[in-house]
Amino acid sequence: MSILSIENLNVTFHTSKGKVLAVDGVTLELKKEETLALVGETGCGKSTVAHSILNLLPQNAVVRGKIQWDGSNLLLLDEKALSRLRGKDISLVMQNPSLALNPVLSIGRQMIEPLIMHRGLKKREAIRMAEELLGKLHFIGPSNAMQAYPFEMSGGMKQRVLIGISVVLSPKILIADEPTKGLDDRLRRMVLEELRLARKMNRSSMIFISHGLNAAREISDRIAVMYAGEIVESAPTQEFFQEPLHPYSQALLESLPERGFKPIPGFSPSAIQPPEGCKFHPRCPHKKEICSTARPDFKSINNRGIKCVLYC
Repeated sequence: MSILSIENLNVTFHTSKGKVLAVDGVTLELKKEETLALVGETGCGKSTVAHSILNLLPQNAVVRGKIQWDGSNLLLLDEKALSRLRGKDISLVMQNPSLALNPVLSIGRQMIEPLIMHRGLKKREAIRMAEELLGKLHFIGPSNAMQAYPFEMSGGMKQRVLIGISVVLSPKILIADEPTKGLDDRLRRMVLEELRLARKMNRSSMIFISHGLNAAREISDRIAVMYAGEIVESAPTQEFFQEPLHPYSQALLESLPERGFKPIPGFSPSAIQPPEGCKFHPRCPHKKEICSTARPDFKSINNRGIKCVLYC
């Protein structure tokens, strides 16, 4: 059962250099209590998809398509309706806690404000709930953590605080945008475990955005691969790592250190002047003549999806 569906999402940014097509016809479904990983190279459009859901894009963005949630197209909601939705029903875990947390407010203040504003709780009850949540997120001495300021915490602690703020209202959907970016392996594993715990506590669904395939493999139930603004493959996580179908997916896995660290030849295409046909064909070792002229459709194969003429 789907809790969120994205249909033919297109996002274009109007810039001084021209129109940048950042997201090109993306269609996705997020199932109830599922973790969906959205992966791909930097700049492929992953974060743009996530920010489209809550209308957190800059003013030069033009968005078309549908994002269905609870019977409504989120793209048609006004700012007042979206502000009620953010944090309460759909919450975003930002990738940089040092920028996302307010440096002049205590952790406790930032934890309880959503509970007071959205739930109407009294301050004492909000503090109790916030301390209880920090305890579940493995803070030793939650009351001390509540009194601390962001600059007094390590990067891993700040990331856990950010997760706590994101789930304090028990949202139905968590969107984690590169939450492990820049963290060492120990902190990465810790953050992944906290996200798993946070999702289970509220029986939430989660969209996990990452360019790191190993993190996606550890946390997700299903994977969707983006390339140059498009979804080129989707599959259950275990099946994807056992047998990637799309040539780009195969190349991504071959670039992992444990598989020889083989870089993908060439460069990602321009989002202002993308190539004709399949966007990956200039870099594809299996390209056919038709690949340079015909844009493949996204096909469903058993429990998977793929956008490649090899499977049409």
